[in-house]
Amino acid sequence: MDRRLTREALRLLEAHQPFVRATVVKATGSVPGKLGATMIIRRDGSYLGTVGGAVLEERVKELAVTAFASGTGDLHHFDLQAWTPGGLPSLCGGSVDIAIEHVPARPNLLLWGGGHVAQALATILPTLEFDFSVADDRADWVTADRFPHSDRREVVAPEHLWDVFDPPTFTHLYLLGYDAMKDLEVLASAIDRFPNAIGLIASASKREHMFAQLRARGVSREALARVRSPVGLAIGAETPAEISVSIVGEIIAEMHPTNLRTRPRDDRPAVRENDAVARPP
Repeated sequence: MDRRLTREALRLLEAHQPFVRATVVKATGSVPGKLGATMIIRRDGSYLGTVGGAVLEERVKELAVTAFASGTGDLHHFDLQAWTPGGLPSLCGGSVDIAIEHVPARPNLLLWGGGHVAQALATILPTLEFDFSVADDRADWVTADRFPHSDRREVVAPEHLWDVFDPPTFTHLYLLGYDAMKDLEVLASAIDRFPNAIGLIASASKREHMFAQLRARGVSREALARVRSPVGLAIGAETPAEISVSIVGEIIAEMHPTNLRTRPRDDRPAVRENDAVARPP
């Protein structure tokens, strides 16, 4: 086991960055990459390690691009025999099987609003080793007692959220606020600055009202289309605990794509306003 590769894999996981790991799992005959040879390919195409070099390695890099796009990996066989049909232009004479493993980014959630749904999420997320931080402009809603396992708890006004947090370090932003206008300000700033998944908990009327205001500010429909609302899998969630399960389920489903198909997002019932927005007692 190469310690450099292990350290790099851990670094990427801690940095919430996806990567592809390619490993020789079977080697027959004369091949440059022996059993266990491994390389890590980062999203930007840079890499560490080797599975044998030359044309074989270039083919593996191409497969890594596909793995990033699909979110899945596979097992691939390569003949290093230029004289055989389908063989790589190599004179080594052997063959290798290489496992391409897509390792998704370890989730790091930023929760805007420390209400009931955020607190329910905070119960589940640590069990999955998902990182999360909580922000609210009410100091008594982001205490250590309410969120003992959060990485950060920040009391911040909506307009200063990105002065405190670095958007690209988070994989998901969820707007769980108690005030529609404050949610609107966070969403307006996130559209241009937050590069990853954005989720908004809102009733259909609240969502359409917010989107109409954003369009009036010049936000395109295409930009708004990436805002997830309703959020989560369509499991009929109503309570904060159920909503949190649906949110986490959706994240897991995207991390590990399967043949499971959920209803299109537009067909999902809107979350009821009194279930979706946390209000002070």
